[in-house]
Amino acid sequence: MNLGLYLAGEFVSRSYSLASAPGEELEVLLARVGEGALTPALFDLRKGSKLSVDTKAQGFFTFDYVPAHRELWLLATGTGLGPFLSMLRSGEAFSRAERVILVHGARGPSELAHRQELETLAAERGGFRYVPVLSRQFEEPKLHGRLTQALASGQLEAAANTPLVAETAHVMLCGNPAMIDEVIALLGERGLRRHRQRTPGHITTEKYW
Repeated sequence: MNLGLYLAGEFVSRSYSLASAPGEELEVLLARVGEGALTPALFDLRKGSKLSVDTKAQGFFTFDYVPAHRELWLLATGTGLGPFLSMLRSGEAFSRAERVILVHGARGPSELAHRQELETLAAERGGFRYVPVLSRQFEEPKLHGRLTQALASGQLEAAANTPLVAETAHVMLCGNPAMIDEVIALLGERGLRRHRQRTPGHITTEKYW
């Protein structure tokens, strides 16, 4: 949904995905950046500050547009994790699939947002796997390299103990546009294609910076 602030007398609004479950206190997952029309200003807010919040959520990156599947793969880089947190916290992801695999690509351990929450969830739910992939600052026994490299090498499926195949899987991608394009190409070699209402497929995407 759109969040907005008055900055230097001008109203600035941008769209953000909610990380909170429906009905819970609103939460968004942000990374502090030096640029951006709105995000840096959000980090400067103090308790009690006011901002504009749209009353209606929008967008198509929801389960309303995802076909039936047995394995649900949620692949995120950086703050693209946000919408997946909402899907997991609401429990809806688990009501739709026998197995749910969350893959989070980050530069180092400090960028694995909500790590403890996700590790606890993985320990409590037998059908849920949490697979971090670290590209720069390594930590054993986490997967090392880019998310796309782990997918291409087969390490991702080995870590999840789940094959990623067109017959039973649906893949949701959220994050860096380059990652999304590369994953689509890799999965295309396996017969997985973008999902569209008129041409059902296996991949749903949301580019997220």
